[in-house]
Amino acid sequence: MRTALALAQAAADQGETPVGCVIVDEATGETIASAANGPIGLNDPTAHAEIVALRRAAEVTGNYRLRPNLTLYVTLEPCAMCAGAISHARIARVVYGASDPKSGGVAQGARVWDHPQCHWKPSVTAGVEADAAATLLKDFFKARR
Repeated sequence: MRTALALAQAAADQGETPVGCVIVDEATGETIASAANGPIGLNDPTAHAEIVALRRAAEVTGNYRLRPNLTLYVTLEPCAMCAGAISHARIARVVYGASDPKSGGVAQGARVWDHPQCHWKPSVTAGVEADAAATLLKDFFKARR
């Protein structure tokens, strides 16, 4: 999660919402892919940290359905779009930092993985480094208001 927090800070330094994501193979401890938020810089509304990391992981593994032993670490609760992509990728576990009462798609709002139409539901651990992730977000938006 510390690597994801560093990526979130890098995103903030580029004027992006501070969200970072790392995908780790738990069997080997190897980082498969990582990314910072990038919708503004990439002119791509889908370039959330999770989506970019999933794309990179799919390239590395050679399959859109990722290995069953991968954990996705992200600093902010995934939105509905990212939760859907995580489900399609068959990520085994998601660990996130700060909750997102406004746009979250896991424990808040849409609760994508709780729908019967959801094909795959990863295990979830919430609140890891939540204070650090929330502080990054609060400071980022406070500076823009």
